[in-house]
Amino acid sequence: MKKTKMSSKGQVIIPKALRDAHRWEEGQELIAIDMGDGILLKPKKPFPETTLNDVAGCLRYQGMPKSLEEMEDAIRQGVKELWNGDS
Repeated sequence: MKKTKMSSKGQVIIPKALRDAHRWEEGQELIAIDMGDGILLKPKKPFPETTLNDVAGCLRYQGMPKSLEEMEDAIRQGVKELWNGDS
């Protein structure tokens, strides 16, 4: 078990042996998860790099094309529901 101390600014040094074991390097982003009796640190996984061709297929719409007016009405209705609490 490794020991460390928290600084007056809330910073904690992760012992080198643990950083090496997990291959965490300077600048590694971590997610802090409250476990009730402690904190779990996990590496933040970056989103994989994608191109428009990778994701364009999910944009397909099956049906009649909507007019600009229909899209604006749908947006207006969505905003109204958010502000008025309607469902």
